[in-house]
Amino acid sequence: MGVRHSSAIVPTAAARARSVLATAWSCAVTTEIGRDELVGAHSSARTEGCGCARPRTVPSPPPSSARRAPSRPRWWSSSTSRAVPLRDRIRARLYLSGSLAYDGEELFLEPTCAVLHESNGERQGIELDELALTVPDPLAEAESRLLTHLDDAHPDAVEQLTRLVSPDSLQGVVRVRPLAIDRHGISLRLERARSQADVRLPFHETVADVSQVTECMHALLTKAARLSATRRGRPVGG
Repeated sequence: MGVRHSSAIVPTAAARARSVLATAWSCAVTTEIGRDELVGAHSSARTEGCGCARPRTVPSPPPSSARRAPSRPRWWSSSTSRAVPLRDRIRARLYLSGSLAYDGEELFLEPTCAVLHESNGERQGIELDELALTVPDPLAEAESRLLTHLDDAHPDAVEQLTRLVSPDSLQGVVRVRPLAIDRHGISLRLERARSQADVRLPFHETVADVSQVTECMHALLTKAARLSATRRGRPVGG
């Protein structure tokens, strides 16, 4: 199951796509000639003048099939929860198609189409102008470190956050893990014996950089403690 966003604010599809490009460790290039898997050998840039997102590969040597391809390759990148071992770790895949050029050192993909496939089965086409003008989420590159720290050092805090989740949604849950974090909130994975569900908890304010995450997490934990006290019939803050 994918993340249940409910009414919480979430990053736009373009922002999620840019975050995939900024953080994905692997991708693949598919052409009429063949398919090449690339690991740690790609990045994204913006074309001078038009600002188009311009993924590029920099393997040594470049993939021969992509290098010889005459037209229309397809490129995909995947975003996974690498930091925390989970079932169904792939959160999103970004598919780009367009024209491939090789300048003797690098392969450049000039995209003509972008589609984001998400773990809940949704597919969203993204306007290239919007993709070009959007920057990755400010927490994207720090996300793995933040999630690992939460999972390893603060499992009690992660458990406490479940007090903000409807009790009905917690039936059968045997473990709670941090799944994702972005400028608008944190998502938790609710693991059951043979299934899982994801829930999103919004921050009280939008995060501008990593330095604000601690404050927002403390605000969520305080809200969780107050809600728990209220359910037990104790005065709020008692």
